Amino acid sequence: MPTTTASAVCTTVGNNILLRLTSGERDVKLKALRELKNQIIGNRTKKLSFLKLGAVPAVAGVLSDAVSAVDVADNDENDRIVKDIIVQSAAVLGSFACGFEAGVRAVLDAGAFPNLSRLLSYTDEKVVDAGARSLKMIYQSKMAPKYDFLQEENMEFLLSLLNNESENVSGLGASIISHSCKTSLEQKLLFDAGVLKRLTSLLGGSLIQRDASLESIATIFKNNPEVVSKFVGPDTGRTLSCIIELVKDRFARTRLLASLCLIVIRNASPCYLQDVGIKTKLINNLLELLDDPGQVGDEASFAFSSLIAEKEDMQKLAFEVNGVDKLYNHLQKGSLHPRRFEGILLALADMCSKLECCRSRCLSLQVLNLVVNALAHDSSDVRSAACMCLRSVSRSIKNLSAGSFMNETIVIPLVRLLDDTSTAVQVAALGAISNIVVDFTTRRSTFIRLGGVKLLVQLSKSMDATIRLNALCALRNLIFLAEDKCKEEIFMELTASLLASLICDPEPSVQEQALALVRNLVDGRINSVEYIFAEDGIILDAVGRQLRIASKAEIEIQGMYVLGNVATGKESHKEAVMDQLLLRAENKAQSCIIKFLQSNDSRLRTAAVWAVLNLTCSSSPGSSGRLVKLHDAGVVSHVKNMVNDPCLDVKLRVRTALGQFTSFDDSLV
Repeated sequence: MPTTTASAVCTTVGNNILLRLTSGERDVKLKALRELKNQIIGNRTKKLSFLKLGAVPAVAGVLSDAVSAVDVADNDENDRIVKDIIVQSAAVLGSFACGFEAGVRAVLDAGAFPNLSRLLSYTDEKVVDAGARSLKMIYQSKMAPKYDFLQEENMEFLLSLLNNESENVSGLGASIISHSCKTSLEQKLLFDAGVLKRLTSLLGGSLIQRDASLESIATIFKNNPEVVSKFVGPDTGRTLSCIIELVKDRFARTRLLASLCLIVIRNASPCYLQDVGIKTKLINNLLELLDDPGQVGDEASFAFSSLIAEKEDMQKLAFEVNGVDKLYNHLQKGSLHPRRFEGILLALADMCSKLECCRSRCLSLQVLNLVVNALAHDSSDVRSAACMCLRSVSRSIKNLSAGSFMNETIVIPLVRLLDDTSTAVQVAALGAISNIVVDFTTRRSTFIRLGGVKLLVQLSKSMDATIRLNALCALRNLIFLAEDKCKEEIFMELTASLLASLICDPEPSVQEQALALVRNLVDGRINSVEYIFAEDGIILDAVGRQLRIASKAEIEIQGMYVLGNVATGKESHKEAVMDQLLLRAENKAQSCIIKFLQSNDSRLRTAAVWAVLNLTCSSSPGSSGRLVKLHDAGVVSHVKNMVNDPCLDVKLRVRTALGQFTSFDDSLV
């Protein structure tokens, strides 16, 4: 009951304020605007309440009327009041937009953006400042209109904003860059227009100017080594030193932004910032910023990830300063904001992506317990990050061999995530499962018993190509070196017809993984080869068809290894492979085996020679006849010409093949 009463009171107050906004008396309207601003500043709940009451369109209307009236004010007093109304209207709209996406959408939908932009051309500093502050709030949102840097007048206007003495106006210019600069062409245009020079000069300005400048500089540098190389030259050494010094600034946000700026420079051009001292300083700074209780602490782990991702040297440095332990300590705190929780898990994932020492440390600290618990978190982003962390930690061959991950505590929540409502979570879970099922013990049955195979097969039929791809990767790894019983259970779920359709999938990456799965399926004992002949050999026909029409080397390599494995089987198996290899595609002058032996890709040449080796094995009674067919098709002469192949692996296989050939008939070689 008290809640209902409070809500009713809030609605009454809100309606009263909105009613006064429609008053014909400017003083009443101005007072209502100030009251509304005080109600919503920093209060998300009240913003939402006033949003539902239609406050934003009402305030946008007040602003529009005031902008139209300011030029026709009949005396100084009226002019002052109208300008005060403009300032307060802009402030209210900016407050609605500040950190509140629904508010930004409402402001844009109400058509207030053009009028706010008009305020920048006024001579009154208060009006200009109010407009700039409000627009800056809007440009912090992804929903803000994109600024077109390609138009010359727009670039001139942007420079005028950056050159303005007002920190809000120059900050608006920087915010526009951070929001709208997305392409390398835009980065180059901004650099050539002298924008970077102005931004670097703002590093010595106020806190607002400094932070906005750092964010914009990072945006212009991002993934653009050309701009970075032009900037990090002998004439700009002082600027770079200034950014490095700001990593030690007393303000946490400034330290974070300065770190991000240096990370962007290093990621775009690794040749810069190679000093171990600077790299260690960056790592320590970001780990320290995790202690910040606000947004800076939430974002610090993401910056840390971008610094160390795919960089073994940085991961090693982070490990040496106890990075794993520090991240774990934050995880232990519990009740973390989802954004912070996600970031720490991703940071741990990146730390464990390459180094066994990091994985071992995670396992010894029992980080896995916290990660597994995170698999059931309410936030899909946290669940996804937990899967990625588990995937990195499970790359440990030592612990996979010991069966450390194939237990129900881990497998059950992962299998559940295969049915998650979020596609991103499903893909991340598939990635973790792909690693875990490469279990070198006999515990694959745990995954099968818990329904994992059924779900993977179901996902392999998904309309989403990424899910199909990752489901096939998991099945491929599950079947790798599996026992006969395990293979049989998986094949019964998959069926020959589904495998054949996946081999001919519209997506080349899916085709490749389907062929890799079949390669693992038919690898091993002769009874494994029989799977490819199920349902009248539709899998073998699909493999042969793809080999004749594929244009991607990876597909051809996997297909050839499939046929190479089949060629280790019985005489009937070998003859079936011969039929596929010597069959010419329509409008093709040569068979696929000749094409592959002549390939520029050494991996494909190796796979092709392997198939020839298995087809002409001296212990097989039909090898002599197959050798004659290969000779007549021109295969033998091509193999002979490869005796000095630049690839050592190919060269060794060719010499073995030639030795086999001569054991039958020297005249064929």
